[in-house]
Amino acid sequence: MSDTEEHAPAAANGGQQPKPITIAFVLYPGFTALDIIGPFEALAFVPGHDAVFVAAEPGPVTDDTGRCQLVASASLDQMTAPDVVVIGGTLSTKEPDQAVVQWLRRVHPATTWTTSVCTGSIYLAAAGILDGQDATTHWAWAGELERRGARYTEQRVVETGKVITAVGVSAGIDMALTLLARLHGPQIAQGLQLAIEYDPQPPFDTGSPSKAPAEIVEFVRSQLTTLAAAEPASSG
Repeated sequence: MSDTEEHAPAAANGGQQPKPITIAFVLYPGFTALDIIGPFEALAFVPGHDAVFVAAEPGPVTDDTGRCQLVASASLDQMTAPDVVVIGGTLSTKEPDQAVVQWLRRVHPATTWTTSVCTGSIYLAAAGILDGQDATTHWAWAGELERRGARYTEQRVVETGKVITAVGVSAGIDMALTLLARLHGPQIAQGLQLAIEYDPQPPFDTGSPSKAPAEIVEFVRSQLTTLAAAEPASSG
């Protein structure tokens, strides 16, 4: 059986509609908005997907700029059995939110797919999900990922079993397309890529530390360190 077949939704029986695929997009204070919105945009419109923002409590959750809010419609306690988990990262250097970490430990054994974008993989590692596994994250947090038991790779999207991790914010769409191919086959993923016109042609080839000049890498590293240490801007 192929990996796609193994993880594909069961066919409808007796003419009944298949059960919706519940995708939990995890929010927590200081999350990076594009880590979540990129995959959400790619996955939410697919028929049969029930895309749900979840957080410790229902209501608005503010991102790491302090200027953007997404609204959770369900609490972590209410979302007990998601089929798919998507967790994004954060600029914050604080320890991962323990309520989210404990929730990941509870739901991961029964998920079909557990995924992360950027430093969301730090949350997966904190939950013990990446122990001894290849995984990726934002390059500036590679050491932190390895300190928590994963094996860092610079690869843009890393798939290990039912876990998919992706590098920095823009790779969330790549991760979502990979996930769509596993859930529904490559034709659906290719069609969705065309529908959202995802045809990246960046003006510079400096999107990873192995491509950017050393002085740019060090400048960005220093700026990220400064931003991570700063308090988020006011949302009011």
